[in-house]
Amino acid sequence: MEKLKCVVPDRLKRRVEESHVDDLPSLSSSLLQLFLSLPQFHQLISELAAEPATQAGLCGKNEGAALDLKEKGNQCYSSGDHSQALRCYSQALRLAPIDAHHTGKNLVATLYLNRASLFHKMGLPMESLRDCSRALEISPSYPKVWYRRGKVNATLGNYEDSVHDLSVAKDMEPSIGGKKQIERELDMLARHHEKKIPKPASQKSVEIPDVPSEIKLQCVKTPDKGRGMVSQFDILQASLIHAEEPYAVVILKHCRETHCHYCMNELPADTIPCFSCSLPLYCSQHCQVRAGGPIHIPDTMVGSNFKPTLECIPEHKHECQGVHWPAILPSDVVLAGRVVVKTMEQKGQFTDVPNLSETLGLCESYSKMSPESKLELHIYSIVLLFCLHYSFSSELSINGDSASQIVILLSQIRVNSIAVVRMKSNTNDSYDQQDWFQNFSFGEAEAASSVEQVRVGQALYKAASLFNHSCLPNIHAYFISPTLLLRTTEFVSGGCPLELSYGPQVGQWDCKDRLRFLEEEYFFRCWCRGCSEVNESDLVISGFCCVNPNCSGVILDNLVANCEKQKPKVPETISNESHLQVHELKDIDIKKVANISLDQTQSSFHVGSGYCLKCGSYCNFASGAKKLKKLGLISEGCRIQ
Repeated sequence: MEKLKCVVPDRLKRRVEESHVDDLPSLSSSLLQLFLSLPQFHQLISELAAEPATQAGLCGKNEGAALDLKEKGNQCYSSGDHSQALRCYSQALRLAPIDAHHTGKNLVATLYLNRASLFHKMGLPMESLRDCSRALEISPSYPKVWYRRGKVNATLGNYEDSVHDLSVAKDMEPSIGGKKQIERELDMLARHHEKKIPKPASQKSVEIPDVPSEIKLQCVKTPDKGRGMVSQFDILQASLIHAEEPYAVVILKHCRETHCHYCMNELPADTIPCFSCSLPLYCSQHCQVRAGGPIHIPDTMVGSNFKPTLECIPEHKHECQGVHWPAILPSDVVLAGRVVVKTMEQKGQFTDVPNLSETLGLCESYSKMSPESKLELHIYSIVLLFCLHYSFSSELSINGDSASQIVILLSQIRVNSIAVVRMKSNTNDSYDQQDWFQNFSFGEAEAASSVEQVRVGQALYKAASLFNHSCLPNIHAYFISPTLLLRTTEFVSGGCPLELSYGPQVGQWDCKDRLRFLEEEYFFRCWCRGCSEVNESDLVISGFCCVNPNCSGVILDNLVANCEKQKPKVPETISNESHLQVHELKDIDIKKVANISLDQTQSSFHVGSGYCLKCGSYCNFASGAKKLKKLGLISEGCRIQ
């Protein structure tokens, strides 16, 4: 992409810098004509959208590599290196074509059987059972799979299922010796039937709770924040106010090997790959089908009784067949491709990119972006348009109008997409997000100190994008699979704005850093309570120790003091009773430090650069910097405010 940026002439760069939304069709046409004349652009598109039949794709199937991994897995299995054998079998499944055969057996079915045998030996019977069932769906006349599933069902205490599977295996077994062995095992199973093995507890399924019907939300327009969401009635603390499936979602690159590409949950040991390419991994057949569409098993194979139904638009189908671009392009560009395809599928329109702003109703940020970011969006929009033309619909027109729609979409994704997160404990164990939220006591910071949020995906939620930001939010977002759920963190009166945090909150970063983050990432200046009123946390987080050795107070530097003074209607002298919001922070650590560092027995204190907020002592930062430079403790170029 950097090479394409370099070949754009200065006159076009100036047009990009000065451009607004109304200029996009004309500007996109000019850039499109430029790139069409460049051999390096055509080479790039060829590499990104090449079919594996003409070029070995990064994400394409590779029968030879799958066979090599299968043999390596067999060797590791025999030598007792079970973890390495599991990696080999799982990677081989990722690369094996669905119609590939080896020694007369379907290769994918054989790999599932081998992995099932490994799971059984490793003491993972449920994973083994699922792999056996997957192998039988592909090759139902495979006697070894029936035999293995019968043995696994016996381990699980499923007597009737075990007898059925072993009986089928005996009928299919071609050798007399094999039949006799299975008969002996059936007799042994019957003798031990009375010593039933208790079945393991079923896996916990997490249901998406229904939003109470009495909670009525409405979209309103405000003079300072534009559109926003409010409730018509009072809402109690911890109430579920909104649940929404994503319009489109994509997994982040660093989670491709650890989380399901459809539901975003952690992958189990028995991962399932896509049948048509080697990029995605899924936690179950349900996710595999919903992401890529029904599985089309070639007619030349033994018939399968697996005929899934599909009620949604497969989000991965257009990225399949081993093309490169879904693996190489940034996640937000891949997400844009999914939005475009879903919208075109819904409208039944495949020649031009539709007006996505009307469909999604999202705000755009193009005009506020830097010239470099604008140019980047234009390049990615044209590249994505070509990739969709080759991978999704050859009828898709490549013109300035379609490219400009994708530019707007990318700018909308930059400010409206939501990171799908998972809760992780500090011990690296999975953490049930539903249980964590329901058991969390909002008055105790310690309850959340043992978990952290890990970003695993990026998604667009049409309705949730209407909730505005506050550094002191009154709602909290969490996820069950990719479903977004919003709950109140405090009592909310009817008519009050419902606001969540787009980033660090009060008590995490100081005010100036929060403001800079929001302006750089979301292009707005925050005027929420946390940024328009003085907060003890901002003063404590940014403070230096008082120069008075007998004082535990804090001193603010020039940057922090000026930031506090610029807050609306904040006088030079701040009254504790009227402005400090520590009682709303619910942060025990901040309260403790504030009680020590601020003299709250006084009715007011002075906010100024270099002055202690507790005893009023003054520290000359400039003089101190000179002394430190003389001692060589800081460099000459370093400035202390």
